[in-house]
Amino acid sequence: MTNSLRLRLLLWLLLPMTVYVFAAGLIAHDNAQRTASLLQDEALLSSARVMAGDIQWEGGYLHAEISPSAIEILSSPYGDEVFFSIREVGGATIAGTSDFPLRVPGEGPLWYDATVSGHPIRAVSLIRPMYDSGAVKQVVVSVGRTLQQRDATATELWRPQMLHFAGIVTIAVVLVCVGLTFELQPLMRLAKEMLGRAPNASLRVRADPLRNELRPIVTAFNQCLDIIERKTAMQRRFIADAAHQLRTPLTLLGTQLQYARRQDDLAQVKETLLAMHRSNLSLVALTNQLLLLAQAEAADYADFEGAPVDLRAVATGTIEQLALLAQRRRVELSAHLDEPAEVMGNEPLLSVLLFNLLDNAIRYTPAGGHVALRLSSTGERVVLTITDEGTGISAELRDRVFEPFFRASGEEGSGLGLSIVREIARAHLAEVSLADGPGGAGLTVSVVFPVVRR
Repeated sequence: MTNSLRLRLLLWLLLPMTVYVFAAGLIAHDNAQRTASLLQDEALLSSARVMAGDIQWEGGYLHAEISPSAIEILSSPYGDEVFFSIREVGGATIAGTSDFPLRVPGEGPLWYDATVSGHPIRAVSLIRPMYDSGAVKQVVVSVGRTLQQRDATATELWRPQMLHFAGIVTIAVVLVCVGLTFELQPLMRLAKEMLGRAPNASLRVRADPLRNELRPIVTAFNQCLDIIERKTAMQRRFIADAAHQLRTPLTLLGTQLQYARRQDDLAQVKETLLAMHRSNLSLVALTNQLLLLAQAEAADYADFEGAPVDLRAVATGTIEQLALLAQRRRVELSAHLDEPAEVMGNEPLLSVLLFNLLDNAIRYTPAGGHVALRLSSTGERVVLTITDEGTGISAELRDRVFEPFFRASGEEGSGLGLSIVREIARAHLAEVSLADGPGGAGLTVSVVFPVVRR
């Protein structure tokens, strides 16, 4: 099957037109046959009536002298043969062909098809009563003619109509081809315009010059471009940020290596190696954070479908991991977990989300402070809330803290924690919001998840 839109549209147009022409041709052929048969039947009846008028009584016997006009009525330029028979009902033949098949009509003329001397004919028979001295005799007058003129007349009536139909189809095909050429020109111009654009130019397509049926395609195309551009920009930003953040620890590690090579004192070498170990741990942590951010940004909620996760279990495990850190920093850690609290998602990513939020809350809370985790379910949503007693985040910075590598304070860290939290929440169709803590002190982070639908 061809891939040409023009040819496919033309074929879809020709299909119903062909069916129509075929049906119309059959109807026209049937009408032509009926008309030609009607003309022949009328001519046969006229000839039979003339012959019936030529029957006379002579000396008590019936006699018929057929006038030339009776035969002339049925004359044909196609070489048709004319046969006739005049005979008494139940009696002898008065005139004409003796092997003409006898059909006795009723009150009116009778038309029928027959065969005479091996020739198929169309014939008519009628009754003429003959009266003489009180006696009545029924005479059957039959006239037939071969079918060449009837068939020729039908063809002459049918052929012009078929030529007319063929002309209509031809004109329609030409007009459709011309129309499709004009209507497809905007698409051709669009294709040339897109091919001629510079590599860095926007590929978005204007839908205004196109027909209404094509505009949804262009709109969908532009939406796909938006997604691609957003993903590409995200990837470029990630690569640039990662390169920027990794440059400093790698440079420091290289400097420490050069310094260690120049040292002869074993104690100095050990001290330098210890510093290199700390730099390596910091580099590994930063790399892991970058990988988590990339995984969260690339996450698609469709991948999580059919995987319900119990946030209570995730929260319990995270609290156990960070309990020692809270103890070292002398921060009280409490939790209030409702039951049940299931969401649809990815358990490892949700563990990272909870870990980052709790880790930030513990690190930014001064000694003797308190960090509270609360998990509640309202039937329509699951709400995770973490409240700390740290310095908080000013309202003007609350949007920026979700940007990669942005730090609202001088606290040690990569600046990726909240960025990872936002991307994981987005992948789970959840919403993250920041607010002041109780009494205006500290920070409250809320993550609202849709519940699992059973």
